[in-house]
Amino acid sequence: MSGPVIPQERRPDGERPTGVDELLERVRAGYARVEAGEAYEAARAGEALLIDIRYAALRERDGLIPGALVVERNELEWRLDPQGSHRLPEATSHDVRAVVICNEGYASSLAAASLHQLGLHRATDLVGGFQAWRAAGLPVTS
Repeated sequence: MSGPVIPQERRPDGERPTGVDELLERVRAGYARVEAGEAYEAARAGEALLIDIRYAALRERDGLIPGALVVERNELEWRLDPQGSHRLPEATSHDVRAVVICNEGYASSLAAASLHQLGLHRATDLVGGFQAWRAAGLPVTS
């Protein structure tokens, strides 16, 4: 049994639209993603900022990563742009190593790519997101 046939649409320029899986593959090829243990050690050594972009209900349900900055996804670029008027005090330069963390490591990849577009060339994301952090037995507070 097969699903419905979806016609191959074309953009106005004649190209086939990019699907989200292909988009994720492309953006992830542009930087080195980090595993939970590496992110933990980098944050402990003061070499990386952990940025939690999960929405409030997930943070309330699953807890927080101690020391991670909570930045809602819709505010991320404004808070981390070192040139922006709404930046966080930690957004000191384009050389900041930001490790973006979502729930499972998908939205964070797109967020890290967006930070790259702002010139934050060391931005990355956590493979597997918060769930991988917790599964690795790393610190979580409620």
